[in-house]
Amino acid sequence: MKMNQKEIERVIPHRPPMLLVTTVEDLVPGERIVSTFYVDPSRDIFKGHFPNEPVLPGVYSVECMAQTADILLLSTERYAGKTPLFLGINNVRFLKKILPGDTIEIRAKMTAERAEKAIATCSAEIYNHGELAATGDVSLAMR
Repeated sequence: MKMNQKEIERVIPHRPPMLLVTTVEDLVPGERIVSTFYVDPSRDIFKGHFPNEPVLPGVYSVECMAQTADILLLSTERYAGKTPLFLGINNVRFLKKILPGDTIEIRAKMTAERAEKAIATCSAEIYNHGELAATGDVSLAMR
């Protein structure tokens, strides 16, 4: 299953400028997902991070992973229409810079779920130009 930004907006509550998923390239609801995010050079964040050497802040990478996991979970029947609450991220590693103009690929899969509490953990990886740029395990509560 593929999704454009309008279709993504039907699944998750995020909106620009905080919507950090551009497309969904592959999705098996509740199992695995591959999304993309175009790092628009005109984003205001690059005026201050850093003025002469802009780089995407690590917190944006974490949010890309979280929103991709949100789509993975909210695309299931049991969580459709819920609000995803970010509980935390573990084992995060930043391995490569993400620069303005890059299009990153975010891959996530569900690794644990406590259905009775509507809590799930997804492992996520970000690739930039085919190289692993960041990883983490994102925990979310669906409310």
